[in-house]
Amino acid sequence: MSYIYKENCVLVFKVMKNVRLFWIVGIVLLLAGQSLCAQTKKEKKEQKAKEVKELIESKRFTIDVNRAIPMGGRSLTLTSPYSLEMRGDSAISYLPYFGRAYTAPYGGGDGLRFEKSITDYLCSFNKKGTAQIQFRVKTDEDIYAFSVQIFSNGSASINVTPVNKQSITFYGELAPKKEE
Repeated sequence: MSYIYKENCVLVFKVMKNVRLFWIVGIVLLLAGQSLCAQTKKEKKEQKAKEVKELIESKRFTIDVNRAIPMGGRSLTLTSPYSLEMRGDSAISYLPYFGRAYTAPYGGGDGLRFEKSITDYLCSFNKKGTAQIQFRVKTDEDIYAFSVQIFSNGSASINVTPVNKQSITFYGELAPKKEE
C-alpha cells in the first residue's frame, strides 16, 4: 500500500514541477512580448513625427477641424467638414466664424472662407517636434493673423486673430497626405 502511495506522490510532484515550469515560461514570454510591442509603439510614434515634419516642411498640408472655441464662448463641436489647407505660398480656408464682428461687410461677409496668398510666413520646431507656424492673410473683408501649432502626433490648433473681429481658436488633426 505504501508503494502505491509513494508512486502517486512522485507523479503529483512531477505534475507540480511541470506546472511551475509552464508558469515561468509563460511569464517570460509575456514580458518579452510587451517589450517588443513597446518598441513598435515607439517606432510608430517616431514614424508619425517624421511624416508630420515632412508635410509641414513641404508647406503642403491640410488640417481637418472638428472643434471651435470663440473668444468668450464655449467649445463648439463642428459636424460639417471644415479645414485649413496650405499650398505653398497660399492658404485655402474653409472655416466657420462664431463671435463678435466690430465692423462687418454688407450681407455678413464670408467669414473665414477664402483662397488667398499668405505673407509674413514663419515656421519653427521646438525640442518635442511641435511646429509653430505663423502667417497673415489679407482678404477683401479683413486681415487675419494665423498662429498654427501642429504637434508631432498630428493634432493641431489654429488661432485666428482678425483685425475687425474677435479671435477664434480651432482644434483638429493633420490630414494624411493625399496620393497624387
